[in-house]
Amino acid sequence: MTTTQTYQHPDVHGYYGKFGGAYIPEMLHRNVEELATRYLEIMYETSFQKEFQLLLKDYVGRPTPLFFAERLSKEFNASIYLKREDLCHTGAHKINNTIGQILLARKLGKTRIIAETGAGQHGVATATVCALKGMECIVYMGEKDIERQAPNVARMKMLGAKVIPAMSGSRTLKDATNEAIRDWINNPVDTHYIIGSVVGPHPYPDMVARFQSVISEEMKWQLKEKTGNELPTHVLACVGGGSNAAGAFYHFLDELSVQLVAVEAAGHGVHSGMSAATTQLGKPGILHGSKSLVMQTADGQVVEPHSISAGLDYPGVGPLHAHLFESGRGTFLSATDDEALQAAFHIAKTEGIIPALESAHAFSVLGKLHLKDTDRVLVCLSGRGDKDLATYMNAMDNIK
Repeated sequence: MTTTQTYQHPDVHGYYGKFGGAYIPEMLHRNVEELATRYLEIMYETSFQKEFQLLLKDYVGRPTPLFFAERLSKEFNASIYLKREDLCHTGAHKINNTIGQILLARKLGKTRIIAETGAGQHGVATATVCALKGMECIVYMGEKDIERQAPNVARMKMLGAKVIPAMSGSRTLKDATNEAIRDWINNPVDTHYIIGSVVGPHPYPDMVARFQSVISEEMKWQLKEKTGNELPTHVLACVGGGSNAAGAFYHFLDELSVQLVAVEAAGHGVHSGMSAATTQLGKPGILHGSKSLVMQTADGQVVEPHSISAGLDYPGVGPLHAHLFESGRGTFLSATDDEALQAAFHIAKTEGIIPALESAHAFSVLGKLHLKDTDRVLVCLSGRGDKDLATYMNAMDNIK
């Protein structure tokens, strides 16, 4: 634990540069203050770490492989490695954070868990750990996302979770988050809110990033094992709220030789009015308890985002990523729905891996990086594509 200001950690008030903080209703102050004052102490207790690491190993299946993508490497004339978070139990990186937060909730004496979900992967991961630990689980999910992610909804219900549709606004991730926050306000004493990304009031962005940092921690020793060098030249990850990117970037944030490439969802095109490219379209504002970049109108109304990928369909970005963008430490690119679909089919046919639509956004920019044969590129393959098969099936006739 360090108190030194770095790209990794916010200041004592939860700010990364000018982004972060805790902008919350009075009813939530007690809960958020309790978390903020105790999360580091609890997380780094020997007994907590022992149980956390054991579950990551025996339940989640870590370490996940770092796979050398031979055909992809030949195509782009660089050494490309895939961090296989798709092989985690439940099919995505989300489980790393929910394991950590369920253990934290129990230490705080909470008995009821709520969560929001977009693509459903965080909802499934939350339902999974609640089943594991015998705790009540309520998941809020946009009505639109419930329709396009039916397999994950079924999984959550099978695991014992109650899935409540968010019917307001665009009926997607933003609205599910609104509903979860309302629930927390109404049930502040017995309930812990497991936020699924590096968003929300402090300490959530830092806490989630620390739980997900196992991704880059493994990347370093795995790359050294394969190449003799623990530092890549590039790390690529998709970004909505940004938890897989925060985990993949974490141990490279202060290694300035490593280029961090975040890929947002451009939807039908960045300036089409149907996009979720927050760093390109957003302005500083308050969303879901923190100050960050937010897609908003001139009078501060949140603009409805769009992405073919439910996990990237969010009008904001985590404050860590807003700081990486504004400071220039991170390179932020975007991919349209069509580019992500093309990339997904290409990875499937080139490497025999069907990626989640979210991860496909990251793959789609490989051709834009002007890679050299000495480059070592790590791509965070954040989830598997099972949940997106209906979307892929609809697109099959249009993909060359």
